[in-house]
Amino acid sequence: MYTDPIADLLTRIRNAQSAGHRVVNIPGSKMKLGIVKVLFDQGFISAYKYIQDGARATIKVALKYDPITKRAAITQLQRISRPGLRAYTSVEEMPRAINGLGVIVVSTSHGIMTDKQAKRDRVGGELLCYVY
Repeated sequence: MYTDPIADLLTRIRNAQSAGHRVVNIPGSKMKLGIVKVLFDQGFISAYKYIQDGARATIKVALKYDPITKRAAITQLQRISRPGLRAYTSVEEMPRAINGLGVIVVSTSHGIMTDKQAKRDRVGGELLCYVY
């Protein structure tokens, strides 16, 4: 049993990419699905599918690689807020990942979105992870 499902999601993606897998299966939840949707919208993964099988849910994530160099589209996934130390921010103090080249996934009252979307919608929230 794991206590941090978001860290588990990020670790499964990291491990699958380092092993060169094309698809990774992740136990599903609404929060994880929101993070995967953001990764898909930003072009870090090629596809995903949410499978509901009775009480269990699974998210199948198709990882994205460069066809020439075979390098993964995600260079780094880093957890920011964690169960022992939550990280919240207002819209005015929203940090930037690699001077705006990376993406920060933020959980707001309007749903899970990127830092750029949160700034545009003028909402703060919990900083979940860096992706670049």
